[in-house]
Amino acid sequence: MTRRQAGRDRAQAQQPDLFAPAAPASTPASESPRAAPASLPPLPAVPPELWERLAYSRFRARFHLGAKEREYLATRGLPEVMTHAADFIATRLAPAHPEKDGRQTPWRGHPVFIAQHATGTCCRGCVAKWHAMPAGQPLDATQQAYILSVIQEWIRRDATATPQSAPRPDPR
Repeated sequence: MTRRQAGRDRAQAQQPDLFAPAAPASTPASESPRAAPASLPPLPAVPPELWERLAYSRFRARFHLGAKEREYLATRGLPEVMTHAADFIATRLAPAHPEKDGRQTPWRGHPVFIAQHATGTCCRGCVAKWHAMPAGQPLDATQQAYILSVIQEWIRRDATATPQSAPRPDPR
């Protein structure tokens, strides 16, 4: 018998699906609009000032997709990766007091994790500092959509950039 995490199932049931297209309630199963997502739905625009501010942070600017993350992105595609991002944001970042806040985002292993650290959307403290969304309050659907658009834009920008090798430290 497997153990289930009760909180995760409840959080997913309460969280609206940000990538589901608006469909009438009486749509037949054969005409389901979720059967094959052709492209990502429109997300809010990211202000250009954010990219300028993030570029000044040496810590945030050092994050780039590695070979494994680029391969994962090429294999799965951006729509599926963004579906994962929506789940990560809803379960790990959206609650008012996330479990293990400040340590809930791994440093590598998924393109979204790297994008979260690069964009200051990795924990509630960084979201408050970089995006002016106060900690201690749950993120609503609009705020989650904004965070997803920031992550999506960063992934698109970094995926099209030429891969960089890690800079070597000065031998002296």
